[in-house]
Amino acid sequence: MYIHAVSHYLPEQIVGNEHFTQLNGLSSDWIIERTGIVERRKAAPGENTNTMTLEVVRKLQEKVDLSTIDLIVGATYTPYDTIVSLAHEAQHYLGIPDIPVISVSTACSSLLNAIELVEGYFALNKASRALVIVAEHNTLYYNEQDTVSGHLWGDGAAALLITKERQSDADFAIKSLLTGGAAHTPKATTGVMMKPADGGVTMPHGRDVFINACQYMPKASLQAIERCGLTLADVDYILPHQANLRISRNVMNTLGLPEEKLISNIQRYGNTGCAGCAIALSEQWDTFQKGQRIVITVFGGGYSYGAMLVEV
Repeated sequence: MYIHAVSHYLPEQIVGNEHFTQLNGLSSDWIIERTGIVERRKAAPGENTNTMTLEVVRKLQEKVDLSTIDLIVGATYTPYDTIVSLAHEAQHYLGIPDIPVISVSTACSSLLNAIELVEGYFALNKASRALVIVAEHNTLYYNEQDTVSGHLWGDGAAALLITKERQSDADFAIKSLLTGGAAHTPKATTGVMMKPADGGVTMPHGRDVFINACQYMPKASLQAIERCGLTLADVDYILPHQANLRISRNVMNTLGLPEEKLISNIQRYGNTGCAGCAIALSEQWDTFQKGQRIVITVFGGGYSYGAMLVEV
């Protein structure tokens, strides 16, 4: 499989840490020390995961032809419409009939689960050109007055064109991909939750989420690398789920890699859920050099996790 092109979209409104200082007394220094976040993006009235889907699909169309895609997978845990999914919205806009249109929701690890689903369709010769869309509208569901997690969240979206065969020399080859679940652990189902009818996003066991994220992301990264017969010395960058800069630095420390190999955008965008890694990949796309290898590793609510090794 190959990633042929990526696009991303971020709402215009910027919410700085001073907003939370005024709201609930959390100082900017306190937020930065614990999360790394300086500012985040917030969707405007009328924006939602479906409108952000249209934005990233249009941006992707500016780069590549989408008229021949034969599979659409949308991923989010913050849907605007629980029936008309991101994937349906994209199909309606593109006007492509009679192709599989699928939704995925495995919290912040949904990006890799969506790509793994594409891998299955490719392996069964049921598709060869897939559009994957990831979008989160966290600020629709959060409680910004919650001093535990209200300041963490941001909104954004990304889209990827993934193909079974190489399309150009600039494609990113997906060399290894794995996902898993650790919901067997004691606090996995209560660590972080999003219940629209019962309080929105809550994180009653944030410390447990932190510990498990720091455990499973390095573990999955090593597994993805080793499956290719490679070592950490062969990796140029690590792109972890953009949840907390302290978690990302802990992952790098566990792997024994210098921070200059870390790709991070949480400082500017907050936690953008399953869209975060794809947004960062899109932002950095033109800076990567041929032959470089990037490990994308994720961890989400329900303690879903995964890792993917890509090579330029």
